[in-house]
Formats: sequence, C-alpha cells, structure tokens
Amino acid sequence: MGGAMKILILGKNGQVGGELKPMLAPLGEVVLTDRQSIDLSNVDAMRERIRAIAPDAIVNAAAYTAVDKAESEPELAMTVNGEAPGAIAEEAAKLGAAVIHYSTDYVFDGESDRPYVEADPTHPINEYGKTKLAGEQAIQNSDAAHVILRTSWVYGTRGKNFLLTIARLAQERDRLTIVSDQVGCPTSAVAIAEATRDLIAKYAESENFASALAPHSGLYHFSSDGVASWHEFARAIVDRMDWSGDRAKPAVEPIPTEAYPTPAKRPKYSVLSKAKFADTFGIAVPHWTDSLNRVMAAR
Repeated sequence: MGGAMKILILGKNGQVGGELKPMLAPLGEVVLTDRQSIDLSNVDAMRERIRAIAPDAIVNAAAYTAVDKAESEPELAMTVNGEAPGAIAEEAAKLGAAVIHYSTDYVFDGESDRPYVEADPTHPINEYGKTKLAGEQAIQNSDAAHVILRTSWVYGTRGKNFLLTIARLAQERDRLTIVSDQVGCPTSAVAIAEATRDLIAKYAESENFASALAPHSGLYHFSSDGVASWHEFARAIVDRMDWSGDRAKPAVEPIPTEAYPTPAKRPKYSVLSKAKFADTFGIAVPHWTDSLNRVMAAR
C-alpha cells in the first residue's frame, strides 16, 4: 500500500465510533469525522469530503439510530441509513477503498424460532429496520469491497442506550418493570469495535487493503454470544451495580411487550448466528455477560 493505510471513521462520537478511535490508531492513519464534518443527511457534500480524504478503508459508524423517532421521520432516516451508505460505497469503489458498515437485527421480523443466519429472508417491521435494510442492499449493489456487520442491542458507556438508562433509573426508583418477551443478544460497543479492529488488522499489512478484503465481501452477523431478554439484561446490569451505600437495590420485574407500547414495533426474537463470521475471519465472539462485566468495571 506504500506506507500506512488511511482509515476514515464516520461517526466518531457514537457508541461504536468512540470505541474505535484508540483501537484503530495502531493500524494506520485514522481520520475521525462527526456530523459537523461529514453529515450523512447531505449526501453530495459527504461524497466530496470522502473524495478529499481519499481513505483506504471507510468505517461507517454513523447512523440514524432513534428507532421510535424514525416512525415520524422516515425520509431523514432513509437518507442517512439507506441512501448515504450506498453513496459511501460508490465513492469507496472509485477510490479503491473498502467499506465496513454496521447494520441491525431489526431487518428481521422476529418470528423465527432459531438464530437468524445471513441468508434468512428479511422482513423489517419498523421504519428503522427498513432504512437499515436499504443501506445494506445499496452497499451490496456497489462495486466496493465491503463487510456489513449486522449487530444487535448495542450498549456502552456513551450516548443513549439501555445500560445507561437502566443504571440511571435504578438509582431513582425502587421498582423497574422491563419487557421480558423480547429476546436477543446484548452487544457492547467495545466488542463491536474490537471485532472491527481484528478484522482490519488481518488485511492491514496487505499491498492493497480493499483487494485483500474483497474475496470476503458480504454480510455477516456479529453480536455477543448467549441469549437474554430485556428483563434479564436489566437484572444483570442492576446486579453489577454498587449497592454498598444507603440506596437499596430496586426490584426488576418482568412485563409483556403489550404493557410497554412504543411507536415502533420491535422483533420478539433477535438472536443472530455468528457462525459465518467466526468461520470466515477466525475472530472470537465474546459472551454477553463477559462483555457486560468489562463495561460495568470500566464505568
């Protein structure tokens, strides 16, 4: 490649983007951008910035992630999650760069009774899922070398996520009621960032990163191992908090989805099979409880 590779991270302040910064630095020159410098809702300006930076790899950690709000802003969500990823991939193809992009379990309807594999038919039941599926398809229809990582139930120490919400509510309330009939794989932003780092590292020394990655282009599921309901996840978070002071640990009680209506429907079953990812890249997939222990220890 003639020197260190250049890696462009879109969404540097997001849950995954924030974790990627220090991890990717040893692999090359990292260019960090946020919504102010590259706005995915302004696709033409975004294309120009990507051309000017001319990276070898683009890690797209930027997205419209407000699942319920997407129901009332479907056009904006589609621009950011559907149109922009396709444009990123088109610019990457012109530059001879590769794209690593994150998608979601919400491309499925949750009616399965076994872990979803990459070849399973998609059927999103909310606007967010529809927009993320459009982004996947746009990247796959481009000529860019790409890896799309479908993940689920992402949480971490920054942004808005389930862990931070539960940790706050547990300090404020004596009783938490959490949905128990939706199951999936809680996945830490750190685990996603580490898998991304390990994936890039496998080909970072190649003469041409995109050419080395190209034979493995495609869609992969990456979430933590194991299965949990939102109720089990909440209980695990509360159990790992420090209750040594005056405050008593709150009760965490199960409720059905019907008792907690939201604008966007959620899949009842969101478990993803990671076999293809592990077999192709030989990268370990951590258990969700191990990842949670690490994140709680780092808070």
